[in-house]
Amino acid sequence: MSALPERIRRARALARTSQLALATAVGVQRSAVAQWERPSGSRPSMHHLLAIAKVTGVCLEWLGTGRGQIRPDDDAWTPALRPADYAQDDIEEECLSALRRLPFTLRKQLVATISLMAKASADGKD
Repeated sequence: MSALPERIRRARALARTSQLALATAVGVQRSAVAQWERPSGSRPSMHHLLAIAKVTGVCLEWLGTGRGQIRPDDDAWTPALRPADYAQDDIEEECLSALRRLPFTLRKQLVATISLMAKASADGKD
C-alpha cells in the first residue's frame, strides 16, 4: 500500500494536471500541494482530500487509505453532488455569492422572504 503523498502525486498524474492546476482547483497555494506530496510534508485536511479526489477523478477511499479502486467503475459512479446543487445561471451564482457574505440571521430572513415570494408566484399571486 502506498503512502498518502505518493497517492496524491499519482492521482495528479492520472489526471494529467500540474501542482499549480490542482492547487488552483482545490483552493490552496501550489506550495501546499508540494507539501502534501512530500513524505515528510504536511497532510491535507479531509475537505482538501475530498476536493483532490473530485478534481482528479479518483475514489476518495483509495486516496485517503490506499484501499479499493483507484477510479470508480462507470456503472458504480455516484456523484457526491448533483448538478442541481450548483447555481444554474449567473443570477443564481451572484445571489449565492452575496448570500454567503451575509450574517447567518440575515440569511435565514432572506431565504424565508424568497420562499414566500416563490410560493406566491407559484400560486399565481405575483
